[in-house]
Amino acid sequence: MGGGGAEIKSARKLRLMCLHGFRTSGEIIRKQLTAKWPESVLDKLELVFADAPFPCQGKSQEFTEYVNFDECLAYIEDYMIKHGPFDGLLGFSQGAILSVALAGMQANGVALTRVPKIKLVLFELIDYGKFVMLTSSRYTLNPISSYHRDQDFLKEYGTELLDSFVDPVVIRHPNGHTIPRFDEEGLKSMLTFLERMQKEVIEQKQEISLQNDDVEECLI
Repeated sequence: MGGGGAEIKSARKLRLMCLHGFRTSGEIIRKQLTAKWPESVLDKLELVFADAPFPCQGKSQEFTEYVNFDECLAYIEDYMIKHGPFDGLLGFSQGAILSVALAGMQANGVALTRVPKIKLVLFELIDYGKFVMLTSSRYTLNPISSYHRDQDFLKEYGTELLDSFVDPVVIRHPNGHTIPRFDEEGLKSMLTFLERMQKEVIEQKQEISLQNDDVEECLI
C-alpha cells in the first residue's frame, strides 16, 4: 500500500494541528479519529488537538457570518508558535473551512507569517462528507476527497470549495458528514499521500541542510 523503502520507514511522523468542528472540542475529534482510523494511518501522524478560544453561537447550518475571526487567527498562530513546529493542519467541518482558509492566507502572506509554511492540510469537507488531503507545495492545493452522495446539508458550499482546487482525487465513503472509515482502496490512497508527504519533508530538510552548508562554505 504505497511507497515503502528505507527512506520512508525512517521518516518522522507528519505533525498536524487539529481544528474541531461546531460545538465540539479537541478531545471529541481525537476520540473520533483514533476510533475510526487504522494504526497504519495514525502511525504516520503526530496529532495535536487544540480547543477553540470562543464559545459557539447560532445554528450549525447557518455559518455565513463569522465573529472573532482575527482573534482566532492570532490564537492559532500563537498556539503554533508555542506547540510547533507543525507540518500542516487537520480540520473537521468548520475547522476544515478554517484550515483551508489559513493555508491560502499564509500562501498570500496575510496570515501565519511567523510560523513555517504549511505543507499539507487534511480535512472533512462540508460537501458530501468529503475527506480531503491537500498539499501546498509550489502553492498548489491538490485535494483527495471522499464523497457520501447527498447526505450532507452543507454540500453546496463544499462543491464551490472543491472547484477551487487542482486535480482532486476522490476517496468514497458512505457515512455522511463525519470522519470516515477507509475501505481498502481509500486506505491505499491515504497511505500513498502520507508517504509522499513524508518523502517531501525529508527532501525539503535535506535541501535546507545543503543550502546552509553552501552558506557556511561561502563564509569561510
